[in-house]
Amino acid sequence: MKTNFWKDKRVCVTGGAGFLGSAIASKLRGLGCGELIIPRSRDFDLRINESIKKLYVETRPQIVIHLAAVVGGIGANRARPAEFFYDNLMMGTQLMHEAWAHGLEKFVAIGTVCAYPKITPIPFSEDNLWDGYPEETNAPYGLAKKMLLVQSEAYRQQYEFNSIFLLPVNLYGPGDSFDSVNSHVIPSMIMKVLNAKRSGQKEVIVWGDGSPTREFLYIDDAADGILLAAEKYNSSHPVNLGSGQEISILDLATTIASMIGYTGKFVWDSSKPNGQPRRKLDVSRAQSNFGFKARMDFEEGLKRTIDWYVQSNPKSN
Repeated sequence: MKTNFWKDKRVCVTGGAGFLGSAIASKLRGLGCGELIIPRSRDFDLRINESIKKLYVETRPQIVIHLAAVVGGIGANRARPAEFFYDNLMMGTQLMHEAWAHGLEKFVAIGTVCAYPKITPIPFSEDNLWDGYPEETNAPYGLAKKMLLVQSEAYRQQYEFNSIFLLPVNLYGPGDSFDSVNSHVIPSMIMKVLNAKRSGQKEVIVWGDGSPTREFLYIDDAADGILLAAEKYNSSHPVNLGSGQEISILDLATTIASMIGYTGKFVWDSSKPNGQPRRKLDVSRAQSNFGFKARMDFEEGLKRTIDWYVQSNPKSN
């Protein structure tokens, strides 16, 4: 992605030390970004308005890419729905408002596929975003993020403030969060299967019945898509970022087991929630508006993720 757009820009990436933020920060450095600002929570609590004002006054960014979020899998969303709603809403709403108030050039808001209605025609089109209520287990998180879309449209209409709203699907890749409580499906599955293989377990228990489908976007592709949109897209119409390919949780589990060399069986705990029944995005708007198309082959990306995790967590003697 060759461009001179970033060379004189002061860019603030909230959540810049996280999984996606680290990938974007690395790419911005490679693109010769004029100044990269990565606020840390110990210095700037982005839920507090005065802290956001302090950030903007001290660092004077021209562009904000807002990635910071309280996130987690189904279990974490069910256990902490109020936190997921409040923290995400407060961060996003105040960050965008103060970006406008301080005269920033552009605000890039990162939404979530969880904002879509529980039952959405496949593939998910951005035009279907308001056709129903999100899947219940992550609705508070999805709706908090969705308010950034409403805000983007309102501030463009009244103030002509340039902000955009992007909807990435589930991300994966080396460097992902492998945490037993907050991990998403791919790292969680990799951990379970690898631990079962290393300890000789003959079965792995997995939430749900394996029937839901998901779409996944490799971390480097996601970073490329966000930076392309930040540079080239100037509309408040929401835009999906995805690969356009779906895979069932059952097939995902089978593929991971095969790659790790685990020969035991999966036991599906259907008393636990499946989450949204299907996810596959219409990715045509991103391609037509700013030329984004995912490049990573899913199995190759999965292999790289597994290899990274195995190397980062060698078997203890």
